[in-house]
Amino acid sequence: MAVRMKDIAAELGVSLVTVSKVLRNKKDVGEATRKRVLQRVRELNYQPNMLARGLASGKSYAIGLIVPDLLHTFFAELAKGVSAGLRKESYQLILASAEEEPELERLEIEHLLARGVDALLIASCQNSAGGFASLIKSKIPYVLLDRNLEELNPHFVGTDDVAAGRIATEHLIQLDRRNIAHIGGELISTSVGRLKGYKDALKANRIPFRKQLVFIRSRLEEAGVQIGNSAMSELLKLKKRPDAVFCYNDLTAVGAIRCLLANKLRVPEDVAVIGCGNLLLSSYLEVPLSSIDQSPQQQGEEAASMALSLLEGKSKAAAKYVLLKPKLIARQSTLGRA
Repeated sequence: MAVRMKDIAAELGVSLVTVSKVLRNKKDVGEATRKRVLQRVRELNYQPNMLARGLASGKSYAIGLIVPDLLHTFFAELAKGVSAGLRKESYQLILASAEEEPELERLEIEHLLARGVDALLIASCQNSAGGFASLIKSKIPYVLLDRNLEELNPHFVGTDDVAAGRIATEHLIQLDRRNIAHIGGELISTSVGRLKGYKDALKANRIPFRKQLVFIRSRLEEAGVQIGNSAMSELLKLKKRPDAVFCYNDLTAVGAIRCLLANKLRVPEDVAVIGCGNLLLSSYLEVPLSSIDQSPQQQGEEAASMALSLLEGKSKAAAKYVLLKPKLIARQSTLGRA
C-alpha cells in the first residue's frame, strides 16, 4: 500500500499541514521538525500524489515555458534557472519551443493552456500582441522573459539590452576602434535595444553613424553562425572595411570570426569582434570570444519567482519589470593575446 502524507504526519505526531509545508519548502516550520519529516520521507521513499494534490487545490502544479530555440545554450540556461526556481515549490516545468515561428508559438500557447498549466513563461518571437489573444482571454498569469512586448504591459524579466549594446560598443571604442560595424536582428525588443545602445555609444563618443556598417538579419538564434559569416563577408567588401564588429549574439560573432580567419585576417588585430550572451563555450573557441553576459540562469530564477508570487497572490496587478545589468566579459577576440 502506498505511503500517504497523513501516515507520515500521524507517525511523527505532527499535523498534515506541517508535512505539506515541509514538502513545499515553506519557511514557517521549525528546523528540527523539518529534518524529522524529510528524514522519514527519504526512509519511506514517499512520492507526493500530484494528481490528488491538484484535484484538492484546483491547480495542476505545472508551469509552461516557451522559448524560441531549444538548441541555443542561452535558452537552455534560461530553462535551467526556471526549473531550479520552480523546484523549490514542487512545481513541474513543461518546456516547448516555437522554432522562431510566431504561429507555432501561438499554437504552443494554446496547447499548454489546454493542458491546464497554472502559469506561462514566454521568451516570445512575436512582434505584436495578436498572438497572445488566447492567453489574455484565459486570464492565467504569465511572464515574458528576455524579449518584451511593451504593448502588453506584461510582467517581464530580462537584460537591459540598450546597456548591453552600449557597453559592447564602448569597449571597442576604448580599444581605439572607430569604424565599428553591427550585425543585428529584426523587430524583437532585444535586437532593437542592442542597436540603440550601439548608436548611443557612437553618438556619445562623437563617432558618425554609418548605415552601411549595420547589417540587420532574421533568425539569428538558430542560424547565427551562417548569418554572421555571410554578413561579415559583405562588410569586408566595403571600400572602408570595419576595424571592429558588435554582433547581436555569440553565434553570430562566431560566424563573423570564421569569415575573418578564412580571409586571412587577424582577430582582433585587423578586426575586433564582440558578441552578446556569453555562451558557456565562449572561452574555449579558436579565438576566445569577448561577450556581454546576460545572466540567463538568474533571469530564469527571477521569472519563476515572479510567476509563483503571482499564483500566490503576493504580487499586485500592476506589471512588475525586472532588468538585470549586463556585464562585459573581455577575452582574446577584442584584447588580443595576453
